[in-house]
Parts: sequence; C-alpha cells; structure tokens
Amino acid sequence: MNMIQNAKDQVLSLTLQAYQKAAAEGLLPEEVAVKPSVEIPKDTSNGDYTTTFCLAAAKALRKNPREVAQLLCERMELEGSYFTSVEIAGPGFLNFRLGSKWFADTVTCVEAEGEAYGSNEMLAGKKYMVEFVSANPTGPMHMGNARGGVLGDTLASVLQKSGAEVWREFYVNDAGNQIEKFAKSLEARYLQIIHGEEAVAFPEDGYQGDDIRELAKKFYEIHGEAYVNADEQARHDALAQFGLEHNIPKMKSDLARYGIQYDEWFFESSLHNSGYVADSVQALTEKGWTYEKDGALWLKTAEILRENLRKAGKKEEDIEKLDLKDDVLRRANGFYTYFAADIAYHRNKFAVRGFDKVINIWGADHHGHVARLKGAMDAMGLDGENRLDIVLMQLVKLVENGEVVRMSKRTGKAVSLTDLLDMVPVDACRYFFNAKPETQMEFDLGLAVREDSENPVYYVQYAHARICTLLKALAAEGHAVPAAADVDFALLTDDAELALIKQLAVYCEAVRLAAQNYDPSHINRYLIDLAAAFHKFYSACRIKGEEESVLCARLKLADTTRAVLAGGMALIGCRAPEKM
Repeated sequence: MNMIQNAKDQVLSLTLQAYQKAAAEGLLPEEVAVKPSVEIPKDTSNGDYTTTFCLAAAKALRKNPREVAQLLCERMELEGSYFTSVEIAGPGFLNFRLGSKWFADTVTCVEAEGEAYGSNEMLAGKKYMVEFVSANPTGPMHMGNARGGVLGDTLASVLQKSGAEVWREFYVNDAGNQIEKFAKSLEARYLQIIHGEEAVAFPEDGYQGDDIRELAKKFYEIHGEAYVNADEQARHDALAQFGLEHNIPKMKSDLARYGIQYDEWFFESSLHNSGYVADSVQALTEKGWTYEKDGALWLKTAEILRENLRKAGKKEEDIEKLDLKDDVLRRANGFYTYFAADIAYHRNKFAVRGFDKVINIWGADHHGHVARLKGAMDAMGLDGENRLDIVLMQLVKLVENGEVVRMSKRTGKAVSLTDLLDMVPVDACRYFFNAKPETQMEFDLGLAVREDSENPVYYVQYAHARICTLLKALAAEGHAVPAAADVDFALLTDDAELALIKQLAVYCEAVRLAAQNYDPSHINRYLIDLAAAFHKFYSACRIKGEEESVLCARLKLADTTRAVLAGGMALIGCRAPEKM
C-alpha cells in the first residue's frame, strides 16, 4: 500500500467533495473541468500536502483563487481522514496537515505487508525480460560488466516488485567472428608452445590477454601435440570449444559470487543451428526489406529508420542530414552477420517467447545500434519502438587515492570482475555500481572498504545493525516489539519521529520510480535518506528509560525502520547485518 498516494488521493477526494457542497449551495458552478494537482511541498512547515485546485479553477469560475479556497475550506470535512487541518496559503493554495491516523496507518501497513511492503501493481500481468552483462565468453569480465550486472539484476528486482513477471537472461555470443578470432588466438599460442613463439605468428587482431596463453597451456597439457597436424577447422573447433567450456563456467561462478543468477543462458549458436537466423532473414526478405548487392544480402536499414523518423514527426530536411546506412545480413561468403543473429535473437524474444517488454543493458558505446535494432523489429512487425527498451550505461573508472587504477596489484593485469571481488566486499560493489546508468562513475576503492559514515553502504548497514543491537538490548530488559495495534501512535509527536515515518512511506514511491524510470539507483538514494532519518530520530528521541507507552511506540518505529532497511538492501542484493 502506497501511503503517500493514499494521502494524495484523499486530498483530491476531500477537495472535490467540498467543491460539490459549495456547488450544491449555489456558490460555485455545478461542474468545473479541473482536476486538482496534489503535491508534497518542499517546505512542509505550512502543511504536508498541497493542492493548486483553486488556482487552476479560478479562471474558469471567474473568481479570485483565495475566494474559492475560502469557500472550500469552510466546507472541508476532515473528521476520520488523514488530516487534522487545511489552510489557505499564498495566492490560493490549500495546505493539508497530516494527523496521527496517517502515521499510525503507515507503520501498520509495513507490519501487515511484511516483505511485500513497497510492492505495487503498476506492471501486473506484464511479461518482461531483462538481458544484461552478455559479455563475450572469450575473456574475463571487466568493470563495465560489473556495473551492468548490478544494474540489470536490480532493475529486474524492482520490476518484479512492481508486479511484472520477470525473466533474467545472459546472451552467450558463442558463434561468429569473435569465436573464430578466439580459436585463432588459442591456436597461435598452442602452436607457439610446440614450435616456439618465433616460429608462429600471432594474428594481428587476435586476443592478446594472458588468459589466452593460460588456456592454450591447459589445452596442451591435456592433448599434447594431438592437434598439430589436425585439419585446421577441426583444430579451431576443438580449441574454441575447450576455451568456452572453461570460460563460461568461470563467468557463471563469478556472477554467482556477485549475487547474480539467471533464468537462462541463451546461446547464439542455438539460433544458427536451428536455422532461426536464416528464417528471420528470410522473413525480412519476404516483407521486402532486403536486397542483394556485391553478392551480399543487405537490410534496408536507412529506409526503415527514415520511415520511423517520419512517423515521429521529424522534418524531411533533418532526416536527410543524418548519415543513415544499410546493414549486411549475409556476407558474400554465405555467413550471417552478428546483426542478423541479433535480429533473430530479439525476434525470438517477442515472437516465440512472447515477452511484452524486453530491456537490454548495454554500454554507451553501443548507442548507434539502438535505433537499428528497434527498426529491424519494427520491420518484422514486432513494434520494436515500444516493446524494446535499451538502457545505456556510461563507463566506469576505478580510482584509488585519486589515481585511476587500470591494473590489478595481485595479477598485474587489467582489473577484472574477479580481481574487484577479491579487493572489495560484494555489498560495496553492488551498492556502488547501482548508480544512475547514464552518468559516468568513479568507483573509489578506498571509500568502498572504509568502515565509517563516508562509505554509503556502511552507513546504511550500520543503521540496520544499530537497530538490531537496540532490539536485543531492550529484549534483555523484557521489552518485546509490540504489534502496531497495541501502540498509541499519537504519542509520536517529535519532528524526528514524524520525519522518520514519512520516510518509511517514501519506499513505495522509490520502488515505483525505479521501475518506471529504469533507474534502480532510486533505491540507493532512498536507503541513505532512511538511514539518515533514523540516526536523527535515535539522537533526538530516547527509547530506553522512557515511560512504557512511549518506549513501545518508539521501539515499534525503530523495528519498522529495520524491516524497511532490510527490504531495500535485499532489493539491491546487499546484506543487512545484525551487528558490525
């Protein structure tokens, strides 16, 4: 239950009821085509909620806004509502003040809903897929994958919390040019072990990492020189398969250590082997969206995009200025391109598996691919413009003592996800990387391991642990956390108490906005604010030693805060420790 929305709805209802009374008395017209806007003012000293209804309606009513406001105030029936008073402010605002019923109902709601608190039905009945990380299985995962992993996993969680049926997927690029390059790189290192590095040239565009040397060495230790004189394609296939069989389980174990589990690891090779790539390209041909040139088959990407831009209202002269180009789907040698496979993969998501919405988490360097893939789905008749969403995330800089870190101290190589998790706790990694996707971020290694209030994840976890310690101490003195029904919430009148309860109510809004905006960092910011509100409450309002009724009310408020902190931390994949 969203208590903030409930309060807004009640302001709307009370205002309209007061208007209807004034209209029944002949003081205002029977109908006015204005729906009150209800907001929480930045400065709540004059009220907790405000509506601009009188200002908006004044012109239509041909009356002064304050005159309308006065008529409504005189007819406002607040008894039994969440509000204790309504006042006129400024040119005609109506300001409402919350009463103890709303504060009591908020705490009661958290208790009643338990782990489900913060949930909403915004996406109920919708089937969503979130595809994220999808790193090439040709080498170790890097910082971008670390960030994309948390953003995708947490986004999936807030979408679930908002009612959607969510599927998490990793797309394994185990076919195409990058796998052939992978095989050739392994082949060169394998043959160098046997013939010497001077005797075997390494491919100019090959993968240079030490991981390739290590894989080739392992392959040699198992197979010796058995593949030296083998057919080249057979050697490539064996090396690529060997490499994938080592790399993919390592990716799975690293991501599991990072707290990420997928519903499916979907293999690109399955699309080729089943003929679905060829079938998808044929479907585009049958719809008239392809043509042959220089022995290759091309997609009319430019024409598709021009048509979409025209539908969006883009001017013709502006469209012509864009450097729109067509894409190759099948090369002259008969091999399908990565783009063709990507089209088939996304067609599979919509046409075969029936997802209502597909969300991909990509690096910002893929921005040029967004419109092309959406356009291809449109050309398929799958409404890519509305059903396919791409979240582009910016780069990550690893920083220590003000200096950019590019190499791992342990290995002397580029910092991988494995290296990062060896240096920094998983909770800190997940919290830090769950930042606003479109902003570049600096991951401060020193800050991530600090155990003080400067470290945001420590600050939030400490608030939770502090409450647990308090509960344990009070339990030892015979004070159990009471049920909400046994608490007199009217005793909670201190500003810090009321501010903390208001912050508890904000959680529902934070979840909703995180899902609506594809920005799970709303949860991070919320948790910081909730922890701050608790620390302020704890400093301002004594619990131990107070009269029993006050002690119980404050104890219940502290435990309710603990529950919401734990729920929010679970949502972003972080622990809520009971002691620190």
